[in-house]
Amino acid sequence: MLYQAYQLQSDLISPLRLAAQHLSAALWVRETEGSVMRKVAAACDVISRMRLTHTRPPYQIHSVTVGEREYPVVEEAALTLPFGTLLHFRKEGAEPQPKVLLVAPLSGHFATLLRETARTLLQDHDVYITDWHNARDVSLRHGAFGLDDYITYMIRFTEAVGPGTHMVAVCQPCVAALAATAIMAEDDNPAQPRSLTLMAGPVDCRVNPTEVNKLATSKPIDWFEKNLISHVPFPHAGMMRRVYPGFVQLTAFMSMNPDRHKQSFRNIYDHLAAGRTEEAGVIQAFYEEYLAVNDLPAEFYLETVEKVFQTYDLPRGVLTWNGRTVNPAAIRRTALMTVEGERDDICSVGQTVAAQDLCRSVRPYMKTHHVQTGVGHYGVFSGRKWNQQIYPRLREVIHASEG
Repeated sequence: MLYQAYQLQSDLISPLRLAAQHLSAALWVRETEGSVMRKVAAACDVISRMRLTHTRPPYQIHSVTVGEREYPVVEEAALTLPFGTLLHFRKEGAEPQPKVLLVAPLSGHFATLLRETARTLLQDHDVYITDWHNARDVSLRHGAFGLDDYITYMIRFTEAVGPGTHMVAVCQPCVAALAATAIMAEDDNPAQPRSLTLMAGPVDCRVNPTEVNKLATSKPIDWFEKNLISHVPFPHAGMMRRVYPGFVQLTAFMSMNPDRHKQSFRNIYDHLAAGRTEEAGVIQAFYEEYLAVNDLPAEFYLETVEKVFQTYDLPRGVLTWNGRTVNPAAIRRTALMTVEGERDDICSVGQTVAAQDLCRSVRPYMKTHHVQTGVGHYGVFSGRKWNQQIYPRLREVIHASEG
């Protein structure tokens, strides 16, 4: 009933938000500095933006500068599967560059959350991304999608990119990326990654547990299934599919810092009322992305909570894929880089670097670890320090692995 109640509430409030949007646009045409109309328009704008959307926003990566030349970027699907698309950002006319598979989280937001990460990587690489579909739009005829399927998608996507791929996983998919690499290494798959970079991922949540980790272990898995899983309501294509709704995940995230989000919307109003539209635009752009939510298949969510956050299957050596034990020690030829943020309150320092010990067959000179000072979770893959300090090290690892 949770999803149905949410859908009903959204349908009832939608006309009010739509009216506020139109009124805001109309009033801006006639506004004058310091006028009451501007304040009313600002208030209407804030009201219209306090909503969730369920469609992936555009990546808006239209071109990239390589050296002194600017190349147009074309998005094309390299492989489309029911629950995700391997999306290629093809630079028209560019010389061959190292191929990078950017593995985005399937954790309540769309892969566009890594827009800046992809844009930066495009300067020196041929970039692909895992563009996950909204589970509420996937028909029941496509069956379930669990952690095993997620790892399978990692393998299939890597094979589609081809030999010589460099895999870069951000946050939640680090466990699946490491598992897929281990399986491909054990099978001597010619497409096994040339390098694997794990960024702020929960490889071993026993290390320095965060509030997120404590929440995951505070209840038995049956509680999560009973209280957080819902059926997709009519009229969506995935009607009756069991999902962990994106709006539930977003609510949990926002409840961690409610005052900060309230202040952000207050700032939008203040900036617009004062005519500072560019300053308001920065915050508006963030929330357009942040409030776009992606439902997770119930099987994948529950198995991730249980195996990654409760029983720690990978670091304990008991994680399986289709009944087969995942063995990170099988990785020998893949260079390994781990990245952590000093102030990360979602995936704390120590949880990602644990992969270095698990991959004990990788020679020391092929291993790199970097802790970025002064950044939290999102600062690991976006923002000034990502661009100026983390990315150069990642680029060095990738290009050194090309030889």
